[in-house]
Amino acid sequence: MSETSEYTPPKVWTWDKASGGRFANINRPIAGPTHDTELKVGKHPLQLYSLATPNGVKVTVMLEELLALGHSGAEYDAWLINIGEGDQFGSDYVDLNPNSKIPVMADHSTDPVTRVFESGSILVYLAEKFGAFLPTDHHRRTETMNWLMWQMGSAPYLGGGFGHFYAYAPEKWEYPINRFAMEVKRQLDVLDRNLADREFMAGDELTIADFAIAPWYGALAKGLLYDSKEFLSVHEYTNVIRWTDQLMARPAFQRGRMVNRAFGDPASQLHERHDASDFDTKTQDKIAPAED
Repeated sequence: MSETSEYTPPKVWTWDKASGGRFANINRPIAGPTHDTELKVGKHPLQLYSLATPNGVKVTVMLEELLALGHSGAEYDAWLINIGEGDQFGSDYVDLNPNSKIPVMADHSTDPVTRVFESGSILVYLAEKFGAFLPTDHHRRTETMNWLMWQMGSAPYLGGGFGHFYAYAPEKWEYPINRFAMEVKRQLDVLDRNLADREFMAGDELTIADFAIAPWYGALAKGLLYDSKEFLSVHEYTNVIRWTDQLMARPAFQRGRMVNRAFGDPASQLHERHDASDFDTKTQDKIAPAED
């Protein structure tokens, strides 16, 4: 529907806890912990604390792809962080990630332990640590970083912009939905044109740019985000769909999408991951009821 009355911003903004829509219970204008918690630490040097949102999937896909290449040092423990319950505001979590977002990773192979937050930073860290999925050639590396930075700068318009106002806001207003729908379609067109004559985002090899972009824009093109497949006419972006299908067919990519997933088809969920065998030995206590 159209906006019926014009909003006049007050001289001084104040926090209205009731106005935040679906995520009002975890949104606040201040940082820092809300409660004391101790994060669990498993047996592997790499400890991941996350949820299978697009930003979380980037990292678990990267880790599973590294393992598929034979990098045994990429074995990891993945612990579920329930952002709806505010787990990201626990004291130990905030020590690792002062921004209180998922994912965050701790590398216990270094002394002292190295904390790595922001999903793009984690991808670069892992790529450099294991020498994979980030080309060493000057032009190819730069092109990969171009697209990684594109994703980090563009996705907020998709998630916090379009996704919020189209799917999560307490009221649907014409202007923000139209504004962000236009931008998201422009972004999809950027990707579609780039993939018209390339197999992957940065050229002819799989890189961290693909791992960063696919969980957001690939999922969107396949109708897996915000129930917006028809609204955004995503069928128009045939090159994005081709590229997404190619990635989603990869076994490691499929495993990565399962890790820390606590919603959707129970068969697609693995709340915690501590060993490769967890994918074959899921028990009911690791599976939540379906939500979509």
